[in-house]
Amino acid sequence: MAEHRPCTARNETPLQRADRNFVELLQELRVTQTGVQILFAFLLSLAFTSRFEDLDSVQRVTYVVTLLLAVLAAALFTAPAALHRSLFQQGAKPRIVQVSSRLATTGLSVLVFAFSGSVLLVVDVTAGRAGGVAAGAATFLVCVGLWGLLPRLVRRAGLRAEADGVGETTEEETAGGDVGIPAPRRHTVGQPSGLRAPAANREASARHR
Repeated sequence: MAEHRPCTARNETPLQRADRNFVELLQELRVTQTGVQILFAFLLSLAFTSRFEDLDSVQRVTYVVTLLLAVLAAALFTAPAALHRSLFQQGAKPRIVQVSSRLATTGLSVLVFAFSGSVLLVVDVTAGRAGGVAAGAATFLVCVGLWGLLPRLVRRAGLRAEADGVGETTEEETAGGDVGIPAPRRHTVGQPSGLRAPAANREASARHR
């Protein structure tokens, strides 16, 4: 019974939370899968172009490694769907969400190298080896910054904002001196009863006379 009790700020049970997290994860994977599909299609078509025969050994190695990285990223991003299908209706949704999240994180790490390798290859062919290395390194740094560093900075800023908000609330409560019922409200509630009592006594005296 404890497994089905609400356990989050959204008033969700653990199973409801797992369902929501899995749906959100699938939405994220749809976004990343689009980039992987475009990259994979580009790499596959590149081998059948006429200029592919002019690639040197380094460029060919870069192409093969990048192609394999793109395949690995696509496999990691589609693994959650296969995992969910294999464990469907077996009560393993929280475990599926946990493993799928790790697969998606690993897929993003692999995709960083696939993007960097593809940019390195294209710029190397068109502008030279030095330009290709510089472009590949820049792509790597941009992906690491946006996918890895930026979420940590946003999380740290959120934690700092929450800490500042808690501090301000505590100071206001301490200055008020009474957290339960503010003093002005108690005085306001007490005044009507004090005003009605003398009026009632005067009416009773008038009736006796």
